[in-house]
This record gives sequence, structure tokens and C-alpha cells, in this order.
Amino acid sequence: MSGRKAFSDLTKGLAPERRARVDAKKTEFRAAMALHELRKARAMTQKAIGEALNVNQPAVAKLERRTDMYVSNLRAYIEAVGGELSIVARFPQGDVAITNFSDAAE
Repeated sequence: MSGRKAFSDLTKGLAPERRARVDAKKTEFRAAMALHELRKARAMTQKAIGEALNVNQPAVAKLERRTDMYVSNLRAYIEAVGGELSIVARFPQGDVAITNFSDAAE
């Protein structure tokens, strides 16, 4: 036995208030992820991403470690894991979707 339990088993008997706090924390964690965390959350391998991007696995590993990249590369990665990239500028008065990049990959 590994001594591990499923998260659902650990939270089964929680009071509603505590369950709400746990759910809020889960949402917070899902709202911000590094690329490698996003890939793992989508249950994908670097090899699978590489096949979708027509690059090898080491290139995917390198891309996941980058702190600066082209928007087109980020868009391709996000689409490879099944998402859609949107770029939004946040201001006190409200959010603005930046559209310059919407057709950059085409």
C-alpha cells in the first residue's frame, strides 16, 4: 500500500463551508499554470504535443521552459493541448481583448 488516497475521498466528509473554500482554491490553482502544468492537466505528453506541432520532444521541453516566446509559438502550443489563445489587457476601467495577434498564425 502506498498510503495515498483519492482527493475526493479526503474531501468527502467536509462541511459545506470548508468544501467551498477547497473548491475556490482549486479554481485559483487552475487559473494560473505554467505550460508544463497545463500539458499534464490535459493528460498529454511532450511527445504528443511535439507530434501536433511537428517538432521533436526535446523542442517541446525547451518551449515549456522558455520565459519569452513568439505569440505564434504560444498559440500553436495552446491549440495543440486543445485550447484557444486570447490576449487580454486588464485595466481598472475594464478588460480589452487585443486582436493584432488573432490572425498572425494564418
